[in-house]
Amino acid sequence: MRFKKRGFVAAMAFLIAATGIFACGQKQEEVEIAQEEAEEKIEIGMSFDTFVVERWQRDRDIFVATANELGAEVNVQNPNGNVEEQIRQLEYFIDKKVDVIVVVPIDADSLSEVIGKAKDEGIKVISYDRLANNADVDLYISFDNEAVGRCMGKSMGKQMTVGDKVIMISGPLTDGNVSQVNAGFMEEMEKAGIQVVDIAYMDEWRPELAYEYMEENIDSIKEDVQGIMCGNDNLASQVIFALSENRLAGEILVVGQDADLDACQRIVEGTQFMTVYKPVNLLAEEAAHMAVALAKGEEIVCEEMINDGTYDVPYIKLTPEAVTKENIDDVIIGQGFHLKEDVYINIRNVMPSTEEETDNIKE
Repeated sequence: MRFKKRGFVAAMAFLIAATGIFACGQKQEEVEIAQEEAEEKIEIGMSFDTFVVERWQRDRDIFVATANELGAEVNVQNPNGNVEEQIRQLEYFIDKKVDVIVVVPIDADSLSEVIGKAKDEGIKVISYDRLANNADVDLYISFDNEAVGRCMGKSMGKQMTVGDKVIMISGPLTDGNVSQVNAGFMEEMEKAGIQVVDIAYMDEWRPELAYEYMEENIDSIKEDVQGIMCGNDNLASQVIFALSENRLAGEILVVGQDADLDACQRIVEGTQFMTVYKPVNLLAEEAAHMAVALAKGEEIVCEEMINDGTYDVPYIKLTPEAVTKENIDDVIIGQGFHLKEDVYINIRNVMPSTEEETDNIKE
């Protein structure tokens, strides 16, 4: 019995030791797998312009969420409209050896050197919404910017007569999209026989500069201007504020772009005539998919190319849509871009269109 007991104890000791060795081996294997997964994790560096503009916040959130679903991590940086800071951010991404850089250029002409450094390090670069000039990026993804201008011009032209006059309050020419949007708008003005009597460029897209311009020129605007084209809805907000101070809100046609919530509210209120809806959810989602594909070494085939001043680069171009009071329910609310109760929050006499909506409000 004593011998058998000793044999049993020895067997148990061996089993425990073997189990411990197996457990240690399993733990080591799990650690190695985790390390491999961490090493394989796709890292994307993303530098915006600023988050003062409402739409950039939406772009950021959708891009990050989509990239995360695809197994990528996104490091978002905000240079607050400072070109030098944006360059430093891109250099930081290069030092971190991210797989892909996605950038919204503040100044189209200032990033070619730092983008060249990134490409030398094997980092793929996507120019998002705005094209970086002379940089040979791996992909440019944006909306058809001339079509944005044509949307604004066609909508305004239908409401005006030959010989009417408009002014243009645009963003800065350092933003490459501005000249494209303006070209599309002026094309439609020429077709309609409408005169563009002044073009003002707002440095860094600062809306307060639009207000200052309106204050300085309000007398001539009162006398001789029937329409104002604004480079985006943020500029339009201050233009309309200045008009309202002079009891002109709704009297002079104002158009913008981006379909910001407050712009949609102004449209149903009647102080802003139209905006341009750009489905940024589609843009951000597609950009995230393309970033992950580039990181994996997949080839991207584009139907179109665009010249950045030196190179022809692949171009994914999305289509914008004009939004007025007549189609805002279908385009903006129907597609879930903004909620109906938010768009109509300042309009008391607009009733819900269905019994279900009425019940929700009562609750």
